[in-house]
Amino acid sequence: MNAVINKEKKENKSETVRRTKEMTKKFVRYKEGANLYSMGHCKFEQLAKEAKATYKIDGIVLVNTMIFEDYLETFREV
Repeated sequence: MNAVINKEKKENKSETVRRTKEMTKKFVRYKEGANLYSMGHCKFEQLAKEAKATYKIDGIVLVNTMIFEDYLETFREV
């Protein structure tokens, strides 16, 4: 009985993770990205440029969150 409940919880968790990934935006502007990653605007802009995750369209700069997150993972301390 407990094994069945644990399996259902695991499946629900993986489904939640999948849905959350689908709902997240692929591109954000600097202000939104800074809020999303809980950092200052200037720091987010600097890291996004270092990650080469920026796209400039006319006067708008968009940051690819997938590229940014991959770059952010390089700072992970083990």
